[in-house]
This record gives sequence, C-alpha cells and structure tokens, in this order.
Amino acid sequence: MTTHNVHPAPPFDTELAAVLGVVNEQLPPTITPEMIALLREGFVTDVPALLDGRSISHREQTIPGPDGDLIVSIFARDDHRTAGPGIFHTHGGGMIIGDRFTGLETMLSWIDELDAVVVSVEYRLAPEHPDPAPVEDCYAGLVWTAANAAELGIDPAMLVISGGSAGGGLAAGTALLARDRGGPHLAAQMLIYPMIDDRNETVSSHQIDGTGVWDRGSNDTGWDALLGDRRKTDQVSIYAAPARATDLSNLPPTFIDVGTAEVFRDEDVAYASTIWASGGHCELHVWPGGFHGYDSMAPFAALSIATQDARLNWLRRTLGV
Repeated sequence: MTTHNVHPAPPFDTELAAVLGVVNEQLPPTITPEMIALLREGFVTDVPALLDGRSISHREQTIPGPDGDLIVSIFARDDHRTAGPGIFHTHGGGMIIGDRFTGLETMLSWIDELDAVVVSVEYRLAPEHPDPAPVEDCYAGLVWTAANAAELGIDPAMLVISGGSAGGGLAAGTALLARDRGGPHLAAQMLIYPMIDDRNETVSSHQIDGTGVWDRGSNDTGWDALLGDRRKTDQVSIYAAPARATDLSNLPPTFIDVGTAEVFRDEDVAYASTIWASGGHCELHVWPGGFHGYDSMAPFAALSIATQDARLNWLRRTLGV
C-alpha cells in the first residue's frame, strides 16, 4: 500500500493562515464523535442578526418528508414579485452538525443580487439518522420546492440546488437522485467544497491531518456516523457518496470549488473530471491556500471575496440573469 505521508501539505494562504489560529481556538482541526453533542449546542445561527439591515423576509413551512414532517425555511427579497431563480439549499456540517441556517451568508447575497428565492431544508442528522435519511430528506425537500415553485415565486426552469461541505455532498447526491428518478428538473448544481467520498484515501485526505479545519480524523467521524459498518464497502450508494459514481452524464451544469489545503480537494477535482469524461458541463475552481470553509470563516479575505464573486458570476451566466 502506498504511504501518503511523503506528501507535505500545501501552504495556507497568508491572509487565511492568520485567521486560522483564531478559528482553531473554537473549532479544533479534528472532530471526534464525543464532540458532536457539544458542537451542536455551540452552532446556533442568530437569524435575526443575519437579516438585520437587509430587506429579506423569512418564513418557515412544514412539508412532508420520507419519514415524518420536515421544516424548510424560505427566504426572499421583500420586493420579490416576478418568478425567477430558486435555490434549494442543503446545509453543511459534516453530516453530524449544523442546521438549515448554516452557510446562509452566501445564500443571502444571492437573494440580494439575483432576486432569488431560497428554500433551505432541515434534514435529519447522523448518527441518529444514518444514510439514506439525510439525502432522502433533501430529495423530498427538492420535490416539494419544485411542486410549489409558482407559489414560492420561483421559475421552475431556474431551479438550482446548492450546498457546502456535507451539504455539497447532499446536493450532489440529490441531483443524482433527481436524474435517476426522472425529476425534478434542475437548471444547475452548485457544489461548494463538497464532501463526496467516504473512502478518505486521496493524497489530500492524508495531507490535511491535525491541521486546518475538518481534517482527516473529522472526515472519518462524519462518514462513520453516516454509514456505520457499510463505510468503505460496496454497500455504499452513489447517492450517499457521489464520488463512487462512474457515470455522471445527464446532470445539470455544475459548479465545483475547493481549496488546495483541505481534505476534499482531490475527490472534488476527480468529480469534475468524471463529469467532463461523461460529456457534462462543469466549472471547477481550486483556490490556492484555502482551508475548508475559509470563505465563511474569513469572509473579507481577498481569496474569499474572489471565491464568492466566482460563484455569483457563474450563477448569473448559467441562469441568464
């Protein structure tokens, strides 16, 4: 077996490295199973504070899920009148933490800039609810959003799925479900440093170990929670770990971004390559020196601003808005 520790980790961006020290005081590089409960208590988003000063409304809706009701949050500009882009959002948190407001800052800018309506789903978390619960919850939310597009002020031809980290993996898995189940139609998928490979065997997954944010050990924690004993076996579906898919044809136009200094780098680059090999449309950005989640933890860093601009510009081009 190849030893991967011969590969030194890429350097962090200088500006981001300064932020990382502060981040690691709150969030250590390695998350262990014993830390899940404590982290859930600490990760509470102050939604009124996020919306303060923005002309954006928020309402909650209960929708039918695969195993009981689910809650979605719906965000729109106060002056939203004409059906336009819809963003179905699947939040990050390693499959084990976070809520439907995690990663909302990025969504709010798209609401402001694109007059998009965002629907964010509160899917069930592992380990209490292992695969396929999270991805099936996300698919149910997407089906509901598409079915209620007119009422929500969404043009069904402009429906996008988007998520970061575990949410990126769930967005990718949900898009595969939509392809294989004959709908709903997606205009695009935005996969932000997606978590898509349970095997944790790439060079980058070995390089980021005990450093940065969400390292190799954290990745083991998240995937073990989601898949249990099935992990790394042939019992793992492409909807749980989309990196296992060999045929990525007939997917919507795809945007993938990832940092060079994070676990997910190599699996995300490989996913883009498989989309191209399958004849698909994918734009890939690999940001030099980016650690996992840098854009939300250091939003005013030059690399974060460039990252957010690239996402927004791609959505504008892809949706024609």
